[in-house]
Amino acid sequence: MDIYDLINQKGGVGKTANAIGLGAALAEAGERVLLVDLDPQGHLTEALGVPESPDDKTLKMAMLGEWTGDPHELVVAHRDRLHVIPTNIDAFLLDRGLYMSSGREHRLARMLEAFENDYDVCLIDCPPSLGASTDAALLAARRRPHRRGGLIVPVEAEDSSIRALRLLLRQIATLGAVMGVDIDVLGLVPSRFDVRDGAVVTSTLEAFRGLGEPPVIGEIRKRKEIREAWRERMSVIEYAPDSEAAGWYRELAKKVRAA
Repeated sequence: MDIYDLINQKGGVGKTANAIGLGAALAEAGERVLLVDLDPQGHLTEALGVPESPDDKTLKMAMLGEWTGDPHELVVAHRDRLHVIPTNIDAFLLDRGLYMSSGREHRLARMLEAFENDYDVCLIDCPPSLGASTDAALLAARRRPHRRGGLIVPVEAEDSSIRALRLLLRQIATLGAVMGVDIDVLGLVPSRFDVRDGAVVTSTLEAFRGLGEPPVIGEIRKRKEIREAWRERMSVIEYAPDSEAAGWYRELAKKVRAA
């Protein structure tokens, strides 16, 4: 199973919508996809209309060793080849628990080992923070022998996004050096933008495109079909398969799997 993070410590940049759209495009292409809702706000769980995990067995409890059952019991089937590990309200306590735990950076990776032969791809919808759970997600998506993976960074087309990206890249480099692992940034995905919004948007887009590394691997503009699909509790691939937005996610899926 190849593991990818949808990651950015800024909120509202499109991590969840991109995790859903990308996951649905990969599933449509025949891959078995597991989505992990690591964000305590639970937007992915809500957007797909899946129930939260029951209070007696949750992702947080599995990562902290408070529940030692079969991790497959956490999985909810949303569609064929598109399954979800949903959130629970207790996810707000995950970072605190990880800080008090030994080997905290490895706990998500170890839990996901149970699914190694069940799925082709795991996409982790990360929280909007640089805390312990984000570190655990980074380690899970590290470079591994005979496996692909890495980080997909949705970004907003505004000036503050450049600084946020620098902070994230610094944390990735620091964690990789401390833990002795390689963590690859596959690329940036400018999201939720409209070039008609003016010079700030267009200039920031040009700045992202001109970075070189990490490259821009997709661009997801504002489209009503994405918002409507969210309201209907499904991916835009399913809701509007012939739309521009669905096509953008199919292209993103190809770029990610070719990396």
